[in-house]
This record gives sequence, C-alpha cells and structure tokens, in this order.
Amino acid sequence: MDLLNTLVEKGLRRELPTREEALAVLATSDDDLLEVVAAAGKVRRQWFGRRVKLNYLVNLKSGLCPEDCSYCSQRLGSTAEILKYTWLKPDEASKAAAAGVAGGAKRVCLVASGRGPTDRDVDRVSQTIEAIKEQNEDVEICACLGLLSDGQAERLRAAGADAYNHNLNTSEGTYADITTTHTYADRVDTVRRAQSAGLSACSGLIAGMGESDADLVDVVFSLRELDPDSVPVNFLIPFEGTPLAKEWNLTPQRCLRILAMTRFVCPDVEVRLSGGREVHLRSMQPLALHLVNSIFLGDYLTSEGQEGRADLEMIADAGFEVEGADTTTLPEHRRDGCGPCGGDESRESAPAEPVTDNGAPRTDLVAVRRRGAGTDLAPNA
Repeated sequence: MDLLNTLVEKGLRRELPTREEALAVLATSDDDLLEVVAAAGKVRRQWFGRRVKLNYLVNLKSGLCPEDCSYCSQRLGSTAEILKYTWLKPDEASKAAAAGVAGGAKRVCLVASGRGPTDRDVDRVSQTIEAIKEQNEDVEICACLGLLSDGQAERLRAAGADAYNHNLNTSEGTYADITTTHTYADRVDTVRRAQSAGLSACSGLIAGMGESDADLVDVVFSLRELDPDSVPVNFLIPFEGTPLAKEWNLTPQRCLRILAMTRFVCPDVEVRLSGGREVHLRSMQPLALHLVNSIFLGDYLTSEGQEGRADLEMIADAGFEVEGADTTTLPEHRRDGCGPCGGDESRESAPAEPVTDNGAPRTDLVAVRRRGAGTDLAPNA
C-alpha cells in the first residue's frame, strides 16, 4: 500500500505526515489492519526496538474533584461508585509505589484529583517524591496534579520529580463540549510550564468520546507541535454515573488504527497504551505492543486493570521485553532537545459511527478499583 510505505519512510525520518495521510490511516479497512500495524511497527522498532516501558499509577487523592470533565469518574456531580479518599501520607504512597516498582515499573505516576495543587499540596507531593526516591533511587517520578501556577513546576523539579503529565484529551475545537470549568489553553499552558521548568512533559489524549476522525488528528497534531516526550493514549472508560456513560464508540480494530496514526505522527516519542485498553482492545492488546512502547502496569486511578502478572506474560509472549531501569527510554536525538519537524494540511472527516459487540456494549468490563491505594487490600502490580 503506497500510503503505508510513505508513512514508514516519513516515520524513519521523523517527518510529519500530512493531515490527509493521518486521516487515511483512520479510514483504512479491517482487511488492511495487519498491514497498518506492521507498517507502524517498523517505525516503533526503529526508535524503541522491542522494549516496553512499564509505568505504575498511585492515586494520591481520589474523587471529589470540582472540575466537570465529562469523561471522568471523579468529576463534579459524578455518581460513579468509586473510591473516595483524601491525600495519602508520604509513607502510604511510597509503599504503594514500591509494589509497582517490584512488579517491574520504571516510572511511578503520582496523581491527585482537583483543578490544580495549592502550595501546600506541592509541599505534600514533594515529601512523597522524596520518600519514594529514598526507597527507589532510580525510579522515575511523574506528577499529575492538574493546572500549575507560577513556580510550582520548579518546586516539583527541585523535589526530584522527573516528569509532569497533563493531557490535552481532545481537539481544541471540541474541548468546550467536554469540559467547561477550564479551557484547552489552560492545559497547553500547564504543559509548557512543566517544560520550562525542565520537567519531561507527558501529554496525551482520550479516544472514544464521540469525536470525529478529524478531531483525533487535530489533537495528535497539536501534541506533535507541543512536543511532549511521552504521549499517553487513553480509551474512554464509560463509567455509569458520568455524562459519557453511553459512549461506546470503539472496537479493537479502531483502537489499533488510532494507535498507529499516533505512532506515525509522533514516531520517536514514548507512546503509552493507557486507560481503557482492557475494555476496548481486549484479546487484541498484544497487537498494540507493535505500536506503543509503554504501558501502565496493573490498575488505573479508579478502575481495575489487567492483572500485573498477565501484563508481563503478554509482553513476553508477544516477543517484547520489559525496559530496564538502566536503559534510557528516548532516542538520543530527543535527549539532545531536537524537536519535531514537518508541515500540516487540512481535511475534515465524518464522525465515527458507534459500534459495539453484537449490538451490546461490554459494560461488564468496567470494573471499579477496590484495591491498592486508599484501601487495606494489596495493590495489583
């Protein structure tokens, strides 16, 4: 297929595809799916070999968020029956993080619900970072605390944070349909604050919220321009009790096409398979490893994930290897500060039609987290 040959050549040169080419990937048929995966896999292997980086989430503060993000089970007005608790103490968070590190995680992601941290919250998280690094000196720490104010990114960096996550989530044109309590520009500003402070930027998207192909391309192109080091790709988990509970728009095949498009647009970036993979990719998760070079181990913030042992078995069975702590994730040219290049062309696309298995959404696969941080039960790692 000429399209795929062109995209592979561009990916190996780190050249930006055109919007038309990115949209064409999303429009490929299921008959062509394995060819799409194989092509994007060549780009993935060029920059990351067969390594898979493991990341582990620790939810420092769960629920009761004042923001109204429609996709989130922790949002204002959510009736999802999730765990709700206030800040974990540093030793509690360190213990939770240790479980992930013992399971093979190279990065621990510290997340707290809310619009953004107060200065006291930054102090609290700084103490947590120090407690974790005392026990695991080589572990990477990524903080995800919401919108940052002046000086907060610098303080997190000084405390030992390596990265900061703040996702764009969806296209600028549709952002106000998903969230009204802050803006798309607020999110971009926080990512730039993190970068300016010397933190490795982590910013991604959520697919499956009713967006069009054009929206998906828009947000991935925006991420390419923003140039984070890692791009998490989440697939909406339609929690009962949230406004998007009925949005079941994804098939395993569509998820793979979205991941492939992301890899072609962001060829040399850590693309992370994130929340919702078990719900939407299901038995086709191993194929996604040919597209991404990073996954979350075990559970997520408010939902349960695949068993940690099953994650490790999946990686080994698919012929990949867990990335060690002594290996640098990013290619050398990215570590030297070389950013993206390329142009942009525009084309619109019709919204994707909702699809389900045999006409019924797999609501049975949405499992609320009941173990790990905030509970007395052992974590999944």
